[in-house]
Amino acid sequence: MRQVGRSIGDYSQRGFVVVPGVLGGADLAAARAEATAICRGEVGEIDGVVRSPSDEDDLTALSRYLCIHFPHKLSPLLLGFGRLPAVVDALTDVIGPNVKMMQSMLFIKAPGKPGQAWHQDESHIPTRDRSLTAAWIALDDATLANGCLWVLPGSHRSGVLYPVRDHHDQRFDSTPEAYGFGRSDDDAVAVEVAAGDAVIFDGYLLHRSFPNRHDGFRRALVYHYMSAESLLPWFPAGGAEKVATADVRDVVLVAGHDPHAYKGIVDVMRPWLRPDDGLLAGM
Repeated sequence: MRQVGRSIGDYSQRGFVVVPGVLGGADLAAARAEATAICRGEVGEIDGVVRSPSDEDDLTALSRYLCIHFPHKLSPLLLGFGRLPAVVDALTDVIGPNVKMMQSMLFIKAPGKPGQAWHQDESHIPTRDRSLTAAWIALDDATLANGCLWVLPGSHRSGVLYPVRDHHDQRFDSTPEAYGFGRSDDDAVAVEVAAGDAVIFDGYLLHRSFPNRHDGFRRALVYHYMSAESLLPWFPAGGAEKVATADVRDVVLVAGHDPHAYKGIVDVMRPWLRPDDGLLAGM
């Protein structure tokens, strides 16, 4: 893009980079409208949807949910946004020439919703080669007021997945927090970005967000990628499969070629809406 190319050493040291303007105004409007339509149950079958009256306002319809999981499986528009040239360019810089996507999420983060405590994405999506990389695309300006991302620069470099524990901090949802990483909150950096900007970051990078104290949404479209060479031992089949060879093939190739293509593609993960259960999660 070659912004990441010019900053590849910086990315290696810090674990993240901002790529400005991957989505323009029309695409942003389309993505926001698609999120609303999905939450109204108007875009295919999705688990967890509550049919809302046609005259219900968008704030009410969207605020019923915390996150749309796997929206790329419902929406050709959002599948396409997972292949944005500027994002793929960044991914091939930091991962390599062959890249596959395994997950998408659309976080809604309505006014009043809290954030998530420190965590590492690789704790949830294991890769064999530490290639997990997120593309976090702001659909609204992400600011201190509405709960932008915070990161601990360089926290990915140790290659350690830190232990997690439950917490009782009302600023955050119920997702367990990582601890024991020996870094102070004073080391954290706020990543404020404009709508349409993408934050590309390493799966081992510690990150969190704070509550949305603003009167508008802080929506974000998030995709997770990894090297196509690496196996994805996400959910080994009940002990019948060795972790070393387990490979979830519910993936989308976004760059290069897939050396495991002979295994085929399976449709395992289902789109679903995570409801607001009172814990008010949102990242």
